[in-house]
Amino acid sequence: MIHTTNSDILFLKQEEVIQAGLLDMKQILEVTEKTYSLLGQGEIQNPPKLRTLIPNDQIHWKSFFNAMPAYIGGDVHISGVKWAAESKKNALTPGIPYGIDIIILSDPETVLPFCILDGTLITAMRTSAVAGVFAKYTAPKNTQTATFVGAGVIGRTMLLAMNEALPTLKTIYLADLDLSKAEALAKEYQDQIKAEIIPTSDSKASALKSEFIVTQTTASEPFIDKSWIHQGITLINMASNEVHIDVVEEMDGYFVDYWKQMITYKGKVITQMYEKG
Repeated sequence: MIHTTNSDILFLKQEEVIQAGLLDMKQILEVTEKTYSLLGQGEIQNPPKLRTLIPNDQIHWKSFFNAMPAYIGGDVHISGVKWAAESKKNALTPGIPYGIDIIILSDPETVLPFCILDGTLITAMRTSAVAGVFAKYTAPKNTQTATFVGAGVIGRTMLLAMNEALPTLKTIYLADLDLSKAEALAKEYQDQIKAEIIPTSDSKASALKSEFIVTQTTASEPFIDKSWIHQGITLINMASNEVHIDVVEEMDGYFVDYWKQMITYKGKVITQMYEKG
């Protein structure tokens, strides 16, 4: 196991990862913030992910595979790699996740693998925890009204993340083009969330009434323009193709989670601005 010459490998399926505490969003937010702290201290090696697109088209891919190696130093001292894949076909196939991930953890000294575990739900929790950490430091003080765009898997974990990160929230507009998805998710999670969850299919109208917006969609084309934005708002954009360049140009500040990785995404607005100088 870890930090020994024992070559045993622990295999954890998703149910066992959940039993280990994965759905405790408060804990996941703390771990995520600690990870960013270690990254800022130079304790983490996290090279940009290697992406294989099928077909090899930045816009019109049907599936992709990411190889994501990392070493976390400090008091963690673990190496690992995530094999992360997504399929657009899965979005239309009931009963199968849009993204499917596997993680291998290794001892950094002996390089022996000590754990192979399901990473699909880990990814969903971590993705929203990243947004939660950003919201903690960038959302307007005492934010009461927010719009969440997208009621898929990340929409679920985003409700949990913002419930912890923004304790002053009183109203959440949960927007999705498929209103029935937003209604079902709101009904499922209302008892767990302090704020009132209001399902809607009109994300722009909701955004104009909000102090905070977070988007987590599978959009292939930008749909948010500057007419959505008003003074003092914070917008957290979790996917690649959600905002037009005029939205970013209107903002007073830009924050990204990992610059070296961000500028490898050719489609992202922030990358387009970077490439233009």
